[in-house]
Amino acid sequence: MNRAQRRPKSRRRKPAAPAIPAAAAERTYRIGDAARMVDVEAYVLRFWETQFPILRPAHATSKHRLYLPKDIETLKFIKRLLHEERFTIEGARKYIKEHGLERAMKGITTKSRAGAEPAAPSSAGKVRTALSEIQRDLRSIHKLLTD
Repeated sequence: MNRAQRRPKSRRRKPAAPAIPAAAAERTYRIGDAARMVDVEAYVLRFWETQFPILRPAHATSKHRLYLPKDIETLKFIKRLLHEERFTIEGARKYIKEHGLERAMKGITTKSRAGAEPAAPSSAGKVRTALSEIQRDLRSIHKLLTD
């Protein structure tokens, strides 16, 4: 078979990355900048993208991730759920799915910032409190038995 008889190879094109709105085009952050703003390493953001379907940053033609300000807020919220509220990744994913991202973000940030209602203790916090009470009771019993 000579060259003229060969069929050209078909090349699959990857789907285009989501377009960035023109108004927000100047307000995007690369992954390093976003990581510094959230105070985590860049690889953590890449990992979170695999774990949280809500994280889908736009990509430039150079394949760099471009985060919008709303993406940064979402990342900060996820960090708060995981690091401060002590959710597991699965628990955070479930919490966001049940409450919706906007409502969940508003609920936690409003309560903590306004100071009106403290955030509900996490299950780990409840366990710590229960263990502290048990420890206190055991010390009281021990003191009664040894006196």
